Amino acid sequence: MVRSVFDTVVGQHDTIEVLRGAAAAPTHAYLFLGPAGSTKHEAARAFAAVLLGGTEDATGRDGRLAMASEHPDIREIERVGASISAEQAREIVRLAALAPIESTRKVLILHEFHLVRPDAAAILLKTLEEPPASTTFVILAEFITAELITIASRCTRVEFHAIDTQQIADQLIMEGVDPDSALEAAEAAGGNLVRARVLASDPDLALRRRAFASAPNSLDGTGATVLRLSDELLGLTEAATAPLTARHRDEVSVVNERIAQFGERGSGAKALEERQKRETRRYRVDALRDGLAQMAATYRDAMVTQTMARPDAAAEAVSRIHEAIAALDRNPNEALLMQSLLWSLPPITGRA
Repeated sequence: MVRSVFDTVVGQHDTIEVLRGAAAAPTHAYLFLGPAGSTKHEAARAFAAVLLGGTEDATGRDGRLAMASEHPDIREIERVGASISAEQAREIVRLAALAPIESTRKVLILHEFHLVRPDAAAILLKTLEEPPASTTFVILAEFITAELITIASRCTRVEFHAIDTQQIADQLIMEGVDPDSALEAAEAAGGNLVRARVLASDPDLALRRRAFASAPNSLDGTGATVLRLSDELLGLTEAATAPLTARHRDEVSVVNERIAQFGERGSGAKALEERQKRETRRYRVDALRDGLAQMAATYRDAMVTQTMARPDAAAEAVSRIHEAIAALDRNPNEALLMQSLLWSLPPITGRA
């Protein structure tokens, strides 16, 4: 049986059918919209492979090179810095004007365009409205911002959704993860397959989740306990990045080999360094979110079992925890956030 390039796109059956139809009569620009880890990156490469090769065969030259991000007529643009800059936008316009190298078409895959700057969006707009006939844009974004609205209106929109927990677990099992670890990683991943794969290689995942879940049982109303628990939980959160760091080392090794063979120019080393920093930050914050969710679950269980002196105290605790989770989007001082939260929470047993 021939492997399809779309086999790497998990939990998006309806979207794959949309892409198959689109490949038969392509337009000039597509907006792939959905959360991180929904395999829209894999879908973009698969779609590009079909556009260039006319087939889904993952073992053919176009399929192999596209899925490895090595096809000469597929260019992937990653942001450098906090947002897509005007300088990057001008480079995209330049690349769009170039003729394909070996195909009749070329595809530009633009990552994380929910972070495009207004001046960059303005520079790209004319090219998107009047693109070269040989160029297809595939723009990836997690959501539509004000800066992205006009660009989005020039694109065919393709929706992706967070992947179902069981589908993630099934995928991990198929990749060789034992069922128990696969399910725990899937539950902690929040619909993000990329994160689930890293979590599946984290031997301390279960320990970390239990530590957060049991923290309310250790609270005793003293500052010393709050400081101790905060240090312990944040230490476990920081340690959670170890499997991701190992993956990053492998990526750096590949780039260093490329630099040794072809030189620094065009190696992507700077973009890789920036991406890895962002991934590490995001992964740590996601680990903290998951831990706090386990803590909230402990208080919800207390509401059901009525083990607290004041029934409304558990509901108040859940509300405070969710406020802390929301605050993580604002890049706060995590130590102060954790200490403040723990100080505000009642113990599970005794007087609230």
